[in-house]
Amino acid sequence: MSRIEESVEVAVPVEAAYEQWCGISAFPRFMAGVEGVTPGPGGTVHWVARVDGIQREFDAEVTERIAGERIAWRAVDGAEHSGVVTFHALAADRTRIMLQLDHTPHGVVDVIGDRLGFVAHQVHRSLQDFKRHVEDPAASA
Repeated sequence: MSRIEESVEVAVPVEAAYEQWCGISAFPRFMAGVEGVTPGPGGTVHWVARVDGIQREFDAEVTERIAGERIAWRAVDGAEHSGVVTFHALAADRTRIMLQLDHTPHGVVDVIGDRLGFVAHQVHRSLQDFKRHVEDPAASA
């Protein structure tokens, strides 16, 4: 299993950052590799993503949600990964977002891509794109 940890500071209040993150329909606008995210049955979320040039589909469930502070999830099929994103108020108009993603690469292509840092790069890029999205929503529309 590989662990990726990244963080980003955004110039918005913690509540705004949290609410924007919860708007899953906007994920393809700022999350590198994500092609679609739709609510599924029983509170699951169906993801279509492209990682290392390979399309992946999986369902995930939220395992913990603390409004304005934390969201944790795990894949329930199609992938082996879990993660947590936390929101930390630094000032009235500034928030640190910390993301931890644990995933298990499968197959030669996944293992090579993981060792070369492709997934870590996508996570980093996604947080930078989220920063632009949340600080200037009109720019990512």
